[in-house]
Amino acid sequence: MTGSTVAAWSFSLLLGLMTFLFIFRIVLTWYPQVELSKFPFNLVAIPTEPFLAPSRKIIPPLGGVDITPILWVGIFSLVRELLLGQQGLITMALH
Repeated sequence: MTGSTVAAWSFSLLLGLMTFLFIFRIVLTWYPQVELSKFPFNLVAIPTEPFLAPSRKIIPPLGGVDITPILWVGIFSLVRELLLGQQGLITMALH
């Protein structure tokens, strides 16, 4: 395994983890009584909040529902596919 392959694999893992965290954050929005500052929920809130806080200023909740985590799941999935999918830019450059 070359260094660039390891870097691409690590980047793919990071993007996949962030997608998973945003999906978990979507599920947590169904339970408003959950305190995101307490363990284990802070493990989800700490890495996702830097993305969500500015997004909420641009896209307000619709009908009381915060849709910004859904937006970020789409963004991270798209970036992962564009860069590391079967026909992704990084994948094509490595082969």
